[in-house]
Amino acid sequence: MRTNILYIEDNEKIGTWVKEELEQRGYSVQWLQSGEGAEAEVTQVDVVILDIMLPGLDGFTIGKRLKKAAPAVPVLLLTARTSIDDKVEGLQFADDYLTKPFHTDELVARLEVLIRRSGGVSPDRITLGTHIEVDMKLQTLYDKRTGEEIILTGKQHQILMYFLRHPNQVLPKEQLYEAVWEEAYIPGDKTLLVHLHRLRHKLERDPEAPEIIETLKGIGYRVKL
Repeated sequence: MRTNILYIEDNEKIGTWVKEELEQRGYSVQWLQSGEGAEAEVTQVDVVILDIMLPGLDGFTIGKRLKKAAPAVPVLLLTARTSIDDKVEGLQFADDYLTKPFHTDELVARLEVLIRRSGGVSPDRITLGTHIEVDMKLQTLYDKRTGEEIILTGKQHQILMYFLRHPNQVLPKEQLYEAVWEEAYIPGDKTLLVHLHRLRHKLERDPEAPEIIETLKGIGYRVKL
């Protein structure tokens, strides 16, 4: 099965070059020169390549909208910017970034890592553990044992979706907190721990022995897919 790529780049010379290079390597590439229409297409692809400098809405805004529309689809940012602030802002939603100018070999290598990490195909439904099913299009959760919907609070939902945007990655508590609350983490703050505790009680078969949201002591948390 061919990997489907959504490529958003306004520079015609760069866009033509990248599209041709990727298609020669066997990828299927849909190239847009702006973010218009991207949200309708993102659920049909396996990975997104997104340039930051675009006409109209910038890549940061478009990327956040794409992640909201399809949290499980990895996003690779292309940027000519080198400042730490830009990279940090981009990685709040993106899965990786590549600085221009770049070689297509490195682009392909990074794409392959993202595709492997996400499971290769963007699923409409994700199973967590053996009993939780997440409908990524509707952003809803069901317990397969009972068929009942699991209702999460706003913060619980944001935490879970952030995990699903970064599957199989170990996420430090500072990164999780700052991504969800959009403010700096204060050492010793227990807010995230309280929300994770309550989220586990809704998701885990045994919250005292969690199988879905793993704790790696002293490092962070991980959701395996």
